[in-house]
Amino acid sequence: MSPSKTDVLPQPSAPDLDILGDQVTIHPGGYVEPTVPDDAPERNIVGHMARFRESPLDFLREISLYISGTGWRAYDHVIGQPIYYPGFSDNMKTMIMRTPMLQQRIHELADKRLEVEEKEGLFAYALDQDQLKSKRRNEIVASLQEVALGLTDGMICKMESNRFIRFAYYSATQLLTRAYHQGIHVSSEEVLRLRSVAETAAKNKHSIIFLPCHRSHVDYVSLQLICYRLGIALPTVVAGDNLKIPVLGTFLQHAGAMWIRRSFGNDALYTTLVQSYMDTLLQNGFNVECFIEGGRSRTGKLLSPKFGILSFLMDSVLSGRVEDAIICPVSTQYDKVVETESYISELLGQPKPQENLRDFLSASSVLSLKLGRVDVRFHEPWSLRSFIAQQRARVSDVKPSSALSDPLSPQSRIRLLRTLGYKVLSDINAVSVVMPTALIGTVLLTLRGRGVGKSELIRRVEWLSARVRAKGGRVAHFAGAPTSTIIERGLDVLGPGLVGRIDDLPETTYYAVDRFQLSFYRNMTIHLFISEALVCAAMYTKVKQGGGPDNQRISFEALYEQVGFLSSIFRGEFIYPTAGLLPNLHRTLLGLESDGVIHVTSSDTGMNLDDAANTAAHNILSVEISTMERKNGRENFDFYNFLLWPFIESTWLGAVSLMGLTPPGPKHSDAWLDIRQAQEMTQILGKTLYFQGDLSYFEAVNKETLKNAYQLFVEEGIVLIRKSSIKNSPSAIRLAADWTPQRDQNGSIIPEGRLWDFIEKIAKSRREGKNRRDGATVSTRVLRLADLVGKELFEVAVVPGDGELLEDQRRRARRKQEARL
Repeated sequence: MSPSKTDVLPQPSAPDLDILGDQVTIHPGGYVEPTVPDDAPERNIVGHMARFRESPLDFLREISLYISGTGWRAYDHVIGQPIYYPGFSDNMKTMIMRTPMLQQRIHELADKRLEVEEKEGLFAYALDQDQLKSKRRNEIVASLQEVALGLTDGMICKMESNRFIRFAYYSATQLLTRAYHQGIHVSSEEVLRLRSVAETAAKNKHSIIFLPCHRSHVDYVSLQLICYRLGIALPTVVAGDNLKIPVLGTFLQHAGAMWIRRSFGNDALYTTLVQSYMDTLLQNGFNVECFIEGGRSRTGKLLSPKFGILSFLMDSVLSGRVEDAIICPVSTQYDKVVETESYISELLGQPKPQENLRDFLSASSVLSLKLGRVDVRFHEPWSLRSFIAQQRARVSDVKPSSALSDPLSPQSRIRLLRTLGYKVLSDINAVSVVMPTALIGTVLLTLRGRGVGKSELIRRVEWLSARVRAKGGRVAHFAGAPTSTIIERGLDVLGPGLVGRIDDLPETTYYAVDRFQLSFYRNMTIHLFISEALVCAAMYTKVKQGGGPDNQRISFEALYEQVGFLSSIFRGEFIYPTAGLLPNLHRTLLGLESDGVIHVTSSDTGMNLDDAANTAAHNILSVEISTMERKNGRENFDFYNFLLWPFIESTWLGAVSLMGLTPPGPKHSDAWLDIRQAQEMTQILGKTLYFQGDLSYFEAVNKETLKNAYQLFVEEGIVLIRKSSIKNSPSAIRLAADWTPQRDQNGSIIPEGRLWDFIEKIAKSRREGKNRRDGATVSTRVLRLADLVGKELFEVAVVPGDGELLEDQRRRARRKQEARL
């Protein structure tokens, strides 16, 4: 199939670099048949990192090279500012403690404390109050200085010993490459560009801020190994203090990690201290690494940006305290992520286990599993100062008198921060590499049948690879190896626990064993096809009605309305092109028509893409599945639907669960419900519906997607949220009055009203299934189950005047739900 006119034609890519232990290899442009089998000893990872049992002399020789610092291992002439020398930590603490911002905050807090003590009458009987106040103020300042110094010592990374980092590099490489036996792959072109940028930044004393996506704890290690091997100064890695566990925490802190709290609360001193540390790093040109998504993605796709540490970094430049910094978005992709099994448990509602050294040492990365390779890609770095200037100029041109034109106004800062965050996510998507496991997982989860033959699997993977490239995406570089070879390698990495294989048939057949876990890999591709998926899901509202082509044709107005609706409800899940709904819709229609998936009926000879926003709405009359696509069994049309259907199911499930929040009687009309319990009960409802056949996808019950759905409900005003005044206590939730359904005289929920209409609109794009066509299942059994689940929540609801929930009620409700989960 030829690429559509609107797609980006694939360009020849630079060869990949394979960083595997001590060896850096450039992959050739064409496939070269290996001279030895893949399972031969010299092809194993230990061929580059010697093992003591197999070759004690080589093992000792390698260690001696690192201890003596031979060649690049010395790491004593890095591109960047000096690091790893005795006294580094003391110098850093001194610079932080001397920052004017921190000292001003300490004196402000001392003055406030002095005012409190004065109001309490502590100085009332002093003969010389001024002298006593001055003495007391100095004591408070000294105490706060000591507290700040202690917090600083526990926070900063301690790059003290060059010998230590050589040992750390060797140890980390041993562990990483025993798990990811095919090593770390980077683009030679991107690496050369990064080195050039690093050299310029070092001369100007500018920091490089690496902003990677976050899918695994291995992310911390991979970028550090690349920087070390390429001679670039290691970045200070912003890490949550949940990893600050005995032994491992100390090791990581000396290897480049800095610790921050997950929540700052109202601690003014700590907040100022973090800002002072960021200022110090950027003012002195030290590189920084922080994860744009905050925590690890449990679903495989990018999460919405978190603006915590990013706001500190932006404020350093925006305020003028730092001249400039270089932003470098980074994409890290894996053939297989070590933690996926634990992710599934968390998504199904199991509590996240506390980090500890025992679990770390027993992780898959230490057990010599063959998990394939890691691909790290670097977007072209750009100046943060220039970005801020461009955004200011854009706002000034559009709204010269608006508050947004003031760069220091709260509205301007929030807008600038959001734009920065989503630009970084877009840049990460632009350079992300689709791995073979993602291709295989996507194909297996977008087929109507139970399984697929080997030849068909190869055909669909090749089709998907071509579509990825045509959309401007990248497919992992395997030196031109045949598709069959790449698929075999991918299947070996995924293993029989995810993909089953049946050999005693006329053709080898593969099928999905763990669809939930495979969805992690499918979600790595969905960002490339989200526009097509939205259009096809909107068209499906007519296709699912059956009948001939005329009955399945959808008018442009109906298509535009449903695409707009779906785009709105998934705005927290996906990143859309910035052109706007109408231009994006027409560009997508043009692409799908060029690919032969749909047929567009217009009032003229075609669409004018350049003026689509003004004229195309008047030109297009209707859209339908093309004749060629129908002859091909709708395989491509269905492919796009299969990508989005699990998310539609999850949002539908969340909306149905809100029906259960209808107060059962007048006594509970103003009751508030624990939002955590409400979300957990939604998962229980989802599992029930799945096993009873009313939910097509088990992954629809995953916690992250349901949390996003509930956030959508809050933003739409469907539910109200009340924050708890008690620390670590969950928020409370209830339906907004104009969204609350009514009950009949028997106490049953009546399926009508705003919320019901909202649910029905989502259901229009749901995958057709058992007893769903007339909606009878929803209005009877599903609605009854939602009400049943909801009534359990009202048993421990907070009624005005009752105060907070009693602890024994909380514990009983929690035990009941955990037993079900």
